[in-house]
Amino acid sequence: MSIRKPICTVLFLLSCSVTAIWAQEPSGQTPPYKQTNLPVEERIHDLLGRMTVAEKARQLDMYAGIPDLVDKATNRTHAAPDAVFRTDRAEQLWGNLGVGSIHDLYPPNATLSNGIQRWVMDHSRLGIPALFIEEGLHGYMGFNETLFPAPINLAATWNPELAKETSAAIASEMRAVGVDMVLGPVLDVARDPRWGRVEEDFGEDPYLSGRMGLAYVEGAQGSSLATDHTVVAEPKHFAAYGVPESGTNTSPAHAGERELRTILLKSFEPAIRNGQAMGVMAAYNEIDGIPCTANPLLLLDILRKEWGFRGFVLSDLGAIRELVDKHRVSANAKAAIALALNSGVDMQFYDFKHDVFQDAIVSGIKDGTLAPEALDRAVSSVLRVKFELGLFDHPAIDPDLDAKVRRSPAHLALSLESARQSMCLLKNDGHLLPLSKTLQHIAVIGPNADVARLGDYSDAAQGKHVTMLDGIRALAPHAQIAFNDGAAIPAAVATASRADVVILGLGEKQGISGEGFDRSNLNLPGNQEQLLEAIAATGKPVVLVLQNGRPLTITWAAKHIPAILEAWYPGEFGGRAIAETLFGDNNPAGRITITFPQTVGQLPDFYNYHPSKVLKYIDSNGKPLFPFGYGLSYSTFKYDRISAIAPPAGSKADITVSVDVTNTGALAGDEVAQLYIRDDVSSVETPIKALKGFLRVHLKAGETRTVTFHVAQNQLAVWNTKRQWAIEPGEYTVMVGGSSVDIAQQTKFRLN
Repeated sequence: MSIRKPICTVLFLLSCSVTAIWAQEPSGQTPPYKQTNLPVEERIHDLLGRMTVAEKARQLDMYAGIPDLVDKATNRTHAAPDAVFRTDRAEQLWGNLGVGSIHDLYPPNATLSNGIQRWVMDHSRLGIPALFIEEGLHGYMGFNETLFPAPINLAATWNPELAKETSAAIASEMRAVGVDMVLGPVLDVARDPRWGRVEEDFGEDPYLSGRMGLAYVEGAQGSSLATDHTVVAEPKHFAAYGVPESGTNTSPAHAGERELRTILLKSFEPAIRNGQAMGVMAAYNEIDGIPCTANPLLLLDILRKEWGFRGFVLSDLGAIRELVDKHRVSANAKAAIALALNSGVDMQFYDFKHDVFQDAIVSGIKDGTLAPEALDRAVSSVLRVKFELGLFDHPAIDPDLDAKVRRSPAHLALSLESARQSMCLLKNDGHLLPLSKTLQHIAVIGPNADVARLGDYSDAAQGKHVTMLDGIRALAPHAQIAFNDGAAIPAAVATASRADVVILGLGEKQGISGEGFDRSNLNLPGNQEQLLEAIAATGKPVVLVLQNGRPLTITWAAKHIPAILEAWYPGEFGGRAIAETLFGDNNPAGRITITFPQTVGQLPDFYNYHPSKVLKYIDSNGKPLFPFGYGLSYSTFKYDRISAIAPPAGSKADITVSVDVTNTGALAGDEVAQLYIRDDVSSVETPIKALKGFLRVHLKAGETRTVTFHVAQNQLAVWNTKRQWAIEPGEYTVMVGGSSVDIAQQTKFRLN
């Protein structure tokens, strides 16, 4: 059967004849790039010198697995469990040029991915392996994999070790089926809760996001990528994506270089500098008129030269194409592709058809619009990732590994523990919570009461997930539990009237929160506010449980409902974690990582604002409903004996801050001790306070522990008027407490 060769194959035949002759090794010798004992950089250099421009272009292209590569698919992105690799289609698509990456395949097993990988390496001239890339924001998105709580939950734990364990678990389930790279974590600083993707990231603070992001990358990538349980982590979206104009996804970000460097990039820096993340996704948005995919300051100067990034930059889906049809900074596809690669992007993500993309690279090199050094940088970056993953040397995954790690007992237990630690108790008047398990009549009401709200990027989640109603029934088996979904408010009121206590499950759902689901208001959706007020009017004690992906303007509830528990999107065991918290088996210690405003009119509303901000409206005091870092417990905590010691002049040692924390309650519990610092006088305006340390500490009833923070001096650096980082001498105020406003102890230190 005659197979039509792609255009780039013809170009390859025309362009590589001379290269192919000198690239051949003497008989019996192994090319240096295939010698496992050589340093990676030597192997990259050797391989790069053997490649034609067409082969280089192919390494920068991403191909969809569905529908092209298999005979059966469960949906448009997932191969069926019994899918067979179509070698005829692979031959038609790729010829002998190889392939950069494969996405939207979600291999159900390693047998399928191994077969594709083997074919790619055997049928390309140089035997370069493919990179399998998939989503795994809070669980690998293959079918029947462990689903963890949403990232906003993980942030609410204030527990980096839990983030590290979670990403390691996700990575092991991905690599076991042959996936090499996860599209995450999301490290954008989220300063506008109208933005639907708040649920995907770690909140409004760059330090907390940076700590959690670093831990996530360390867990995913481990000490080596060349294992059967680690994957490339890809922090996204670089950069300033979480502060979109009007709160709408992909809209412009309005930030100067100082705010960019001081706030919006600080959440990414640890993952790159310290975690050595090997992937980064370039964002859709523009900053000061420059699209991120065309921003060499971001992608070349800061990311690579300043931070030492060694991996590759992937476009967000269609972001290079938007240089033409949205940003209008390029006249056509060829110009956009050259601009993106010259600016630091390395691989396209379904931006243009394969022949358009690859031919643009070949012709761009020929006519000089694409710099040869930019092409070689991009190709080297992709090859480096493949070498670091060990794909050249050990491309296959043991097919039996998947059965050992998929939904392992340890992973399921970790998902539950993350949900428990993320529970944020916002209000508990009269100690209504925890509820007694001897209650006789409990009403469970609301649209989120008997549904497991899992959050975005959980489309492939299967099975019976634990709802709040399930959890309550399990923990109060002797009570009469009446359920009503709240759709008909009079019927719900009747149900509530017969109960001793009402547990009201409200909040959001997919399609209201998530990617592309931005809101112009943050009220309870649908008829939920009316339902809430009608239930409260019965006079019954009401516990409001929220499952949602962003802060909501629950001003009425904050005034009138005695107990409020924020559960976010707590994963497949979220209902159990909620019930355990309601009945006291779990002492809540989650802390919110993004400010709850009273109204959308005060947005943006974040805790680390500058002192010149005016907090005054004619109709509002401008204060947050619930501030950053806030959360209650069934225990109480006292802070005492704060001290701050600065190093002597000329020393590069850390500032050391210590404080005693005592559990003054009757129950053992966790406290999240938070350290904030203010530069009292600086050369440029700086925030009124900024988080510089935190520690989640478990204390028995009556126990006291000394908590010590070590603050590196460079955490206090400002981007000064000379556009340089400077640690300025002077006096600093240190504040420690249970939230950004609950400052229990403070002192000062001086840097000389």
